[in-house]
Amino acid sequence: MNIVTLLPFIVLIGAMFLMTRSAKRKQQAAAQMRNDMTPGTGIRTIGGMYATVKEVHDDAVLLEVAPGVHAVYAKNSIGAVLDDDEYNRIVHGTEDDLKSDDAPVVPDDASSLTETDEAADASDDLRIDLGKKDTADTVDEAPEAADAEPKKTDGESGAK
Repeated sequence: MNIVTLLPFIVLIGAMFLMTRSAKRKQQAAAQMRNDMTPGTGIRTIGGMYATVKEVHDDAVLLEVAPGVHAVYAKNSIGAVLDDDEYNRIVHGTEDDLKSDDAPVVPDDASSLTETDEAADASDDLRIDLGKKDTADTVDEAPEAADAEPKKTDGESGAK
């Protein structure tokens, strides 16, 4: 056999080896991270829930998801172990280091986007005519329409 015919197979096997090696390395790092958890550590589950570790067992972890609320999770469901600063910033909302005086103030509602004129407020109270008239008005205006035969619908037309 010629080396040129074997070259694609050699490259394919080498690529597969490199990919499995990097995946195995990531799995080992995740397992090490889960084993290094200690009580009091802030974590994020793979579902996106933030909690504090209360107890660590062989395959399970007792998490405090809210004050006084505990839940048992599998160790494999821990997505990330967070450092204290990041956990407090996300869960407790302590963003002192992120705020600056130069940042623009964004209102919580859309009140700043609407007009503040008195005329605009008065025009909102007026009744809008959409062109539809009351049924009593149509009967009074056209009494012959009330005596007329109703239109046929649902395939009842007179066509043969």
